[in-house]
Amino acid sequence: MTIRPIGIVMNGVTGRMGMNQHLIRSIAAIRQQGGVPLSNGDRLLPDPILVGRDEARLRSLAEAHGISRVSTDLERALAGDDAIYFDATLTNLRAANVRQAIARGKHVYCEKPLAMTTEESLELARRAELAGVKHGVVQDKLFLPGIIKLKRLVDAGFFGRILSVRGEFGYWVFEGDWGPPPQRPSWNYRKEDGGGIISDMFCHWRYVLDHTFGPVTAVQCVAATHIPSRIDEHGNRYDVTADDAAYGTFRLGGRDGDIIAQFNSSWTVRVYRDELLQIQVDGTLGSAVAGLRGCRTQDRASTPRPVWNPDVPNPIDFYENWREVPDSGEFENAFKVQWEMFLRHVAEDAPYSHDFYEGAKGVQLAELGLESWTRRCWLDVPTIARS
Repeated sequence: MTIRPIGIVMNGVTGRMGMNQHLIRSIAAIRQQGGVPLSNGDRLLPDPILVGRDEARLRSLAEAHGISRVSTDLERALAGDDAIYFDATLTNLRAANVRQAIARGKHVYCEKPLAMTTEESLELARRAELAGVKHGVVQDKLFLPGIIKLKRLVDAGFFGRILSVRGEFGYWVFEGDWGPPPQRPSWNYRKEDGGGIISDMFCHWRYVLDHTFGPVTAVQCVAATHIPSRIDEHGNRYDVTADDAAYGTFRLGGRDGDIIAQFNSSWTVRVYRDELLQIQVDGTLGSAVAGLRGCRTQDRASTPRPVWNPDVPNPIDFYENWREVPDSGEFENAFKVQWEMFLRHVAEDAPYSHDFYEGAKGVQLAELGLESWTRRCWLDVPTIARS
């Protein structure tokens, strides 16, 4: 067995997602396990350089995780021999960083949204193709245990003809003017900085729906800015210019006919459900409710027969006849799983489908959702052609 180091320029790892999911739970975890096993028995060991604006924070983070390299100069970091560039910076900065990395011949893996617009996303995809570099976008929710179990049920034909999909996502993000501090950065609430829950979450719903049930063919969306002002990281009040809740309906091209999907996404909802994300699927032969980790089913034979009668207490325990889908194996951190896939893709050309074109589909759905909200109408979702 040979240990093969691979250099990664990691930009934006002092932010919440970049630090927790990508650095600590993915790259640092892969290093701790001795690298990613390859098909020939070798192991690929990430060797990251942490890039950002605050050198003190970078050095503290690097020391905590046994990393020797940091830099506050992205251009200089990209001039090195590292094979991969990773970007978890602000959305409005990402495209310029990715162009710079592609020009340096780096393979690129980055957070979503890929860019601010569909046109810009496709430009990045084509630029990467012309440069001959591999490219990928985070689509982590496909690798969550609950979604994996849901996909197994779909593939096994458990639902019969799928009729509908309903998703509830969100939680209360504190405003900052009392009690606990906000859980999200202030740029999330500024449209000019790439913020907004449509831009953030419709990218996720696109790949979840496309890869689990069928391609999204149309969208209708109503959104809102429910809380008009908040307190930022420095204690200053600011105006919210982006949407903080979105109520979307999607038409999907299912295997047995159209499927209607509805997703409520909100940073202004108090949670009364098992998990922050819950998806219910109803079909002619059965139903399922999936969260981040668990998934429960109810088949046709186990379905109770309720009768509407508001004059008496409800006699049915609607939770009783649901069965837990077994794990059938161990599940790792979803971000780590996708990182390992991309690293194998770079090192040995292993199959990988979550590329910039897939990322562009998410940006496209977000753009159409915003347009639908503005125009108050349904919009068809055009097919994105690969170059």
